Amino acid sequence: MFNVRNFLPRAAAVALAILLGACGAGQSEAPTKGSDKPEAASAASEASESARLYEWFEKQFEAEVARSPMYQTYLGRKTNYDKWDDETDAFAVESYELAMASYREMLDSFDVEDLSNEAALSYRLYAYDAERSRENFPFRNHNYVFSQFRGPHSSVPAFLINQHAVETLEDASAYVRRLEGVDLYLRQHQERAEAQFSAGIVPPKWAYPQMIATSRNIITGAPFDDGPPSTLLSDFTKKIDALSIPEAEKDDLKSRAEAALLSYVKPAYERLIAMFETQVEDASIEDGAWKLPNGAEYYETRLRLMTTTDLTADEIHELGLRETARIHNEMNAIKENVGFDGSLQDFFAYMREDPDGKFTYPDTDEGREKYLSEATALIDTMRGRLDELFLTTPKADIVVKRVEPFREKSAGKAFYQRPAADGSRPGIYYANLADMANMPTYQMEALAYHEGIPGHHMQIAISQELADIPNFRKFGRFTAYSEGWGLYSEFIPKEMGFYDDPYRDFGRLAMELWRAGRLVVDTGIHSKKWSREDAMAWLQQNTPNPLGDIRRSTERYVVMPGQATAYKIGMLKILELRDRAENALGEDFDVREFHDVILASGPLPLAILEENVDSWIAAKKGA
Repeated sequence: MFNVRNFLPRAAAVALAILLGACGAGQSEAPTKGSDKPEAASAASEASESARLYEWFEKQFEAEVARSPMYQTYLGRKTNYDKWDDETDAFAVESYELAMASYREMLDSFDVEDLSNEAALSYRLYAYDAERSRENFPFRNHNYVFSQFRGPHSSVPAFLINQHAVETLEDASAYVRRLEGVDLYLRQHQERAEAQFSAGIVPPKWAYPQMIATSRNIITGAPFDDGPPSTLLSDFTKKIDALSIPEAEKDDLKSRAEAALLSYVKPAYERLIAMFETQVEDASIEDGAWKLPNGAEYYETRLRLMTTTDLTADEIHELGLRETARIHNEMNAIKENVGFDGSLQDFFAYMREDPDGKFTYPDTDEGREKYLSEATALIDTMRGRLDELFLTTPKADIVVKRVEPFREKSAGKAFYQRPAADGSRPGIYYANLADMANMPTYQMEALAYHEGIPGHHMQIAISQELADIPNFRKFGRFTAYSEGWGLYSEFIPKEMGFYDDPYRDFGRLAMELWRAGRLVVDTGIHSKKWSREDAMAWLQQNTPNPLGDIRRSTERYVVMPGQATAYKIGMLKILELRDRAENALGEDFDVREFHDVILASGPLPLAILEENVDSWIAAKKGA
């Protein structure tokens, strides 16, 4: 799973909703460029007007980025390197109003008919995103500030560890000042969470013990107690020790960091824990978004946001059931092929329980290192074969890392963090190895392709390396597109001869089945009023995934309504478009060109992606 908002502060995510992927349904309400260009608009004036629009886009992008010190860091910049974002609702409202003013300015200042085709697409996407931002902004406070899966309580250390590089003495001092700023930053989030609680927007009761445990993990260890260095002190010390500065300066920086941890970080987390312990007493025992104020409408907007379609919850639920049945049939064939005697559910239980120890590495440091090493090797092998399926490949590197211990008990199974735009930081495929039983080796291959190459790393790195599109598109996000590509990327290696072991091919199908099941359980929880237990029981009956994986994933779906539906819907659209192109072009179909069409415009809503593919088919046939 990749979600840019995992790594964006909340106010910046709202402020950048236009620029960074607040997506909606179907066709954009924005003006579309006609096929017949007015004769008065010459090629020269078209180029000039397009250049003027692109300059305007960059001005808007930089203005938005300037409002988010954390996003500046995320982009690899060191401006405002000692600051956190303003997380007040007043700032979010102001940012939204500025974004809407920019949208109106574009409509007033530019005519889509005067632009080149590529500039017209950028114009349309900017408007499309603005309309989706307008639709979703009223629900900005429906997303839980804190949950067991994500929130500032876990993102603060993750941000400092993974984003705040320390290459100079000034960088180190900025780190300390950020530690000192944690108190205000978390206080702002806490005020919003308390307002949410008063409005009846409350995470489920079972989420609170996990939030408390994660928060306590952050303030466990030196200097908070007599144990080994805490997560943040360990990270800071490691970064300081790597600097070429006098030991006296290193000692001074470490002393300042310890003081900041005790004076600012510790009280901030103690306040959070106290809030969690108070709220849990009256927290809801219900799970779905339907329980929230205007919950049904909120969930509908989430489905449009995540899928970029107008599919209803009922339609998505039925699609999930059909896909589940189809994949079960393919799995039955593999079951018969390997000679397993029993039903498909018996085979699921066998794969899940692994009585012979064939499908899991030991739950030891050595077992975890072996998993990381093999995942890295899978990605490296695929990287060497990319020319068979792609014309464009990424320059950015990728590394495989274990999810940090402080957050691994509540984090997802795997996720991807994009590289810095300037190449200073590689992309990262994170594998959650808290319990090796939840990471079976038969799924390892598909998971590496999804998060790494040719999946998220390839799509996202290529997007931000594109030279001829504005930054808001390079760094944009449409969940159905990105996650659809990730799931499609699990399938295409099979065409290259990978998954030659039947159990690993079963693992590929198990991963696809999991995404089909998400259509069922997400809509079940948030529209049909299923409980967490109902959803887990359905997944246990219909998938081979380990029980720990089922529990953790179901809990994620509860606190992130609609997001899980994007994967399968995006994949199915890409496969549909590929089938259409192959049928239309016959021997002239080149899968490398098709993949370029999918990737070379950056992230797109599915309807606009379809238009691009249809235009490419028409151009190929015309040629």
